[in-house]
Amino acid sequence: MKKHYWFILLTYMLMQLSGVAGIRLFHYLDIGATQVERFAYWTIFSFTLAFIIILFLLRKERKNESLLRGEPSSVGASVGWAIGGFLLAIFAQSLAANIEINLFGVEPGSENTEMIVSVIEVTPLVIIVTSIIGPILEEIIFRKIIFGVLYKRTNFIIAGLISSLLFSLLHGEPQHLLLYASMGFTFAFLYVKTKRIIVPIFAHVAMNTMVIIVQTVFREDIEKMMKQVEDMQQVQVIIGGLLT
Repeated sequence: MKKHYWFILLTYMLMQLSGVAGIRLFHYLDIGATQVERFAYWTIFSFTLAFIIILFLLRKERKNESLLRGEPSSVGASVGWAIGGFLLAIFAQSLAANIEINLFGVEPGSENTEMIVSVIEVTPLVIIVTSIIGPILEEIIFRKIIFGVLYKRTNFIIAGLISSLLFSLLHGEPQHLLLYASMGFTFAFLYVKTKRIIVPIFAHVAMNTMVIIVQTVFREDIEKMMKQVEDMQQVQVIIGGLLT
C-alpha cells in the first residue's frame, strides 16, 4: 500500500476516536450550550479537518488514479452509472432491509439515523457532514483504499466482503450488518465498473442526502403514515380474532 494511504487511514481513525476528548475540550472552552451541541460542533470540526488533511495527502495522485485495472469509463458513462448507482443503492438497501425483517426478525429503523437526525435538528449545519463530507471520506477509505488494495491482490468477492464488513461495523449497528454491507457492495461495484471513485461518491452522497431529507422534511408525514399502518394492523388483529 502507498505510504500516504497509511497516513490517510490513520487520520480517519483518529477522527473517529476523537469524539470523547473533543467534546470534553469544547466543554472546557465553553463551546456549545448542551452536550448535543458540543457533539455537533466537534463532528463538524473533526470531519472538516480530516477532510482537508486527506485531500492534502491525495494531492499528488494523478487524475482518476486508482488501484483498479483498466481504463476509467467515459464522462457520459460515468454520469449514467452515478445516477443509476444511486437507484441501485436504494434497491439494494430495500432488498436487504426486507431480508433483515422477514428472515432474521430485525426491527426496522436505524438508531444511528435517528441520532443523526436529532443532532441535525439542534444544529442543521451537521447536514454538511452527514450528506457530503462523511460519504466522501467513507468512499475514499473503504472503496478507494481498502477495497482497492484488496481487489488488486484478490478478487471482487473477497475485497467487497472485507471492505463492506468493515464499512458495516463502523456504523455501530451490527443488527443491520446486511443493510450496510449491501450498500458497500453496491458502491464497490460502481467503482469497479467505472474505475472512477467519483461515481460511488455521487451515489453515496445522493443516498445520504435523500435519507436526511426524508427523515427531517417529511418526518411528521412519515410518523402519521406509520401510525395509520399500526392502526390498520390492530384492526386486522381484531377482525381476525372475531372471525376465528
